[in-house]
Amino acid sequence: MTVEFISAVNVNPANELNRLGRTDIDVPFFTRYVNALEDAGFDYTLCAYGSAFQDQFAIANQIVARSERVTPIVALRPNTIYPTVAGKALATLDQFGGGRAVVHFISGGSDAEQAREGDFLTKEQRYARTAEYIDIVRKVWQNTEPFDHEGEFYKFENFVSLVRPTHGTIPVSVGGSSADAYRVGGAKGDIFGLWGEPLADTTNQINAVNAEAEAAGRTDRPRIWVTFRPIIAPTEELAWEKAHRILDVLGSGVGWWRGNLGGSNPQNVGSQRLLEIAARQDVHDRALWTPTATATGAAGASTALVGTPETVAAAILDYVDLGAELVSIRGYDNLNDLIDYGRYILPLVRQELAHREATGQRGALQDEHLGALR
Repeated sequence: MTVEFISAVNVNPANELNRLGRTDIDVPFFTRYVNALEDAGFDYTLCAYGSAFQDQFAIANQIVARSERVTPIVALRPNTIYPTVAGKALATLDQFGGGRAVVHFISGGSDAEQAREGDFLTKEQRYARTAEYIDIVRKVWQNTEPFDHEGEFYKFENFVSLVRPTHGTIPVSVGGSSADAYRVGGAKGDIFGLWGEPLADTTNQINAVNAEAEAAGRTDRPRIWVTFRPIIAPTEELAWEKAHRILDVLGSGVGWWRGNLGGSNPQNVGSQRLLEIAARQDVHDRALWTPTATATGAAGASTALVGTPETVAAAILDYVDLGAELVSIRGYDNLNDLIDYGRYILPLVRQELAHREATGQRGALQDEHLGALR
């Protein structure tokens, strides 16, 4: 199995720990960040979306201009841009990147956040709109003759795009933890994104997505993407000391989380699930640590993997064994953490997977072999 790694991009040095509060684009820092992603061996980086964020398409185009292999994942809310326009914009980005573009659809987990940009549909309607939107952008990429469309949310006539993706199409990602998300993502997604939950819960989610894919008549399944916030150090003791230092900072900023990321009484099912999991216990499975979710109100992907690089790599491989093919890891000290991940985490996971492929052995040798690789 091929496993690919995802990070997230920062446009300036502000992060969840230093709380610099900067909103400007620091071009030298951004350039260094993209170069660091490339040097670390990341395959993708997420260009996140929020109503107050910088334009994600502009950031994605700058990434492909400043790198040779990193693929931007453009987070897209269907209420913000008409699907024919989005289809052309994504295909244009893809051409500039020589086939480097992915789109991640966010149907919207907060009524208040959606309303900030004029979207007052219900959650069920938002997911129905996403399904229709995905069908349209794929037609934009594939149709060489003008076509009409009349659906529940969009209507147009005689449209054709002259802009084609480099390889004919662009991977479509859908994320979420609700029945609506599983249904739309299972039916439509090339990729399905999950936040970091315990192994048993993740298994149930993957099964739900696959069941919806089967119900939709698919013979394939979406590739599974899981997301974590690793905290690593040379020893277990140092890793846990570092984790608690980070937690102290996160916990001191309740007002900051509520003001910046909406981490209070979350409406979306994914955040609700993380808070419920955190309430069960602090540590799950090999290294999954949940107090970071509680401290931030589960505002986004917020569960950590804590330990030495060997422990965290082994924990990632546990999710690979469940079927995860895309692993997103981003830290709290964003730039320095991604450099450390490139030095200590990505090589361990990739070497272990190569070892498995060469020997035909999977899982049983994971712990002892990872220890021998460093």
